[in-house]
Amino acid sequence: MHVPVLLQEAVDALVVRADGVYVDGTFGRGGHSRAILERLGPHGRLLAFDRDPAALAEGERIPDPRLHLIHASFSQLGEALRQQGVARVDGILLDLGVSSPQLEEASRGFSYRLDGPLDMRMDTSQGETAAQWLAGVPEAHLEEVIRNYGEERFARQIARAIVAARARQPIVTTFQLVALVVATVRSRARSRENQNPATRTFQAIRIHLNQELDALSRALPQCVDSLNPGGRLVVISFHSLEDRMVKRFMRASAEADALPRGVPLRERELHALSRRTLRLMGKVRPGMAELAANPRARSATMRVAERVDALAGSQSESR
Repeated sequence: MHVPVLLQEAVDALVVRADGVYVDGTFGRGGHSRAILERLGPHGRLLAFDRDPAALAEGERIPDPRLHLIHASFSQLGEALRQQGVARVDGILLDLGVSSPQLEEASRGFSYRLDGPLDMRMDTSQGETAAQWLAGVPEAHLEEVIRNYGEERFARQIARAIVAARARQPIVTTFQLVALVVATVRSRARSRENQNPATRTFQAIRIHLNQELDALSRALPQCVDSLNPGGRLVVISFHSLEDRMVKRFMRASAEADALPRGVPLRERELHALSRRTLRLMGKVRPGMAELAANPRARSATMRVAERVDALAGSQSESR
């Protein structure tokens, strides 16, 4: 059972109109989507994206005509909305990372705790698996991925051990990879981190294989472009690489271009010249009650920003 993180906080920040059009960019198992639908009136609409066919199958079980499922990454948001005839929306939610069901299904290969095939694909209908990628990736590139996406200080040693091991036999299961990493770093105990030694390596391979950071960097500008003035962008991230990207993007989008003092411009002209597109609405972390009930929430950070009207007094585009 997937427990959505920051459920009420996210929906409270997102849904500002009962008759609005909203996007859940990461449907998962539908926790946030169901809560959004509860807030919408009969004329509201929710478009839910996901790359995972299993997630979409779960969505098909929701008999609500206001919900429209889209098999696509949120990095394709702009084009997908155009195909649906939607010009602008009133809010977009991105709940990043993997869901609990994905982690808890051994056949998906996301978890170092369960023995299963090294798959790690968000979209199981296409692309190469983690096992296929590990079979041929050059050692230098593997080291780079583990260091950059896992923030792993032993990236060189782990990459070297993987390349040496695959020369003896293919690395095709999660426990094979876990054993390799543990054997490589066990002399450098991580007891103070309270973390399995393979955690960072699994994270790095998953992020690279699914191009998660690239998808996020492409999605964020599309999200802003797709929002009505006053519409909200809500992003929940679970590790520092994602959160850093979201924070920098939102801050940059909230900064107006500097103009010389004394320039005789009216407020409307200042809005027109400024490239400021967002207003920061704050950052939220899980409370003690949620952390006690759902330990997965401990690393979650939610950031909220609101679309700024580019021209004072302009009207929202019709949907």
